Amino acid sequence: MSQPGIAMDSPSGFGDRVRSAVFWRWGSQILAQIITWTTTIMVVRLLDPHDYGLFAMTQAILAALNFLNGYSFATSLIQSKEVDERRIGQVFGLLILSNLLLAGAQLLLAPLAAGYYGQPMVADLLRVQAIIYLTTPFIALPASLLARGLHFRTQALVNLICAAVGASVALALAWAGYGVWALVWAPIAMFATRALGLTLAAGGLVRPVFDFRGAREIVGFGTALTLCQLFWIVQSQSDIIIAGRSFDPHDLGLYSEALFLVLIFTGRFLPPLNEVAFPAYAELNNAGKPLGPAFVSGVRMIMLIAAPFYVGLSLVAGPLVTTFFGPKWLAMIPIVAGLALAMPLMALQIVCSPATNALGRPGIYLFTNASGAVIMPVCFFYGVASGPEGLVVAWHVAAPLLLVVTLAATLPAIGVGLLELGRALLPAATGCGTMAAAVWLLDNRVLALPAPLQLALLAAAGATVYGGTLWLLWPGLVRQTWAMLRRN
Repeated sequence: MSQPGIAMDSPSGFGDRVRSAVFWRWGSQILAQIITWTTTIMVVRLLDPHDYGLFAMTQAILAALNFLNGYSFATSLIQSKEVDERRIGQVFGLLILSNLLLAGAQLLLAPLAAGYYGQPMVADLLRVQAIIYLTTPFIALPASLLARGLHFRTQALVNLICAAVGASVALALAWAGYGVWALVWAPIAMFATRALGLTLAAGGLVRPVFDFRGAREIVGFGTALTLCQLFWIVQSQSDIIIAGRSFDPHDLGLYSEALFLVLIFTGRFLPPLNEVAFPAYAELNNAGKPLGPAFVSGVRMIMLIAAPFYVGLSLVAGPLVTTFFGPKWLAMIPIVAGLALAMPLMALQIVCSPATNALGRPGIYLFTNASGAVIMPVCFFYGVASGPEGLVVAWHVAAPLLLVVTLAATLPAIGVGLLELGRALLPAATGCGTMAAAVWLLDNRVLALPAPLQLALLAAAGATVYGGTLWLLWPGLVRQTWAMLRRN
């Protein structure tokens, strides 16, 4: 592969390069999600909750195996001060071996998973989805090399093409009556497109090296992050795995689609920001500069968006689900409203890991994920007896507990005090409080309106009150944010 990922570019203009990376990576993610969600709204009206329940069962298995896909070995290239062709080849070799083994393992596990869930069709779905592992080496390696130099423009264009391909496949198959298979083939098409696009963007293929002598640093760092991913999978998929045996596919489909909706920010928009934050923090650390100020600034900006998004989503869950999902999904409304209130805490927890990983201390990330792998399943185990609503309550207990553990481990390591973090979060908290009060008062007066009009009025009122509160109390922060956006 060519030079973009091998040599770090000049440290001059670091802030501009980070802003450009955020602009391209996050901006493309917004456009990609507009494409994806436009299609999702059409597909969800063509399919049934039963289809989404079956698909959720397979996704839990994929996620349970995916932590071994070798992405962590590729990530070691971002954190390292220097890399060469041999090191890149060794990472490629590890990726190929890991994913061939995973594809074979999924084929063997498919009938066992079908037996666990009591759904024979799950086996067929899993066998086809094993194709995804074959594309992973051609995604993970070029993505890490491009990220190492904060080169996100080309990745952004590739991601937009992938979104268009996946949306087209999903809609075409759903329209043709293929049911759950529309949900299976769409991501396969996206993975294949992204593998081809990123490989070309990074300059082509390198020769894989299967002689792993001298790869101790790669394996050590990658193994630590792999264990982190294992614990992350446990905490993020345990609700589906536990509920899959207790709920019927219809109820599981309602819960899984509600979770998919509320994870739109933490699951779709935060990971791209973390992808930019990790190499940026690593470059700061390699230059001997403190990470604390950059971390606080980044958290403040993220929570200014995440907090009002989720509070607003909870407030307008009724008209939103009615408008976009249709009458057969109305039972999802209280699930969405409840889950959304737990997500700001999860957003704050998620953005902590790039800073400590950039310090070369993945043990902190390992500890927080291990804690989550205990806290989340225990809460879900007790909550599942009360149905989907019980799982919502479990989120309300687990999310704050996990956040406390994460902050206690992260803030001292990066030199940030709890009061300093609290001051950074105060604008978002204050704005959300005033917005919630205004929307609640207005909601009681527009209940008789059609759902689309009710949704539009509540959303507009909430955004206006939130923005007005920030402008009134923190005008400098608003001007700073606007100046950054205009600069891009």
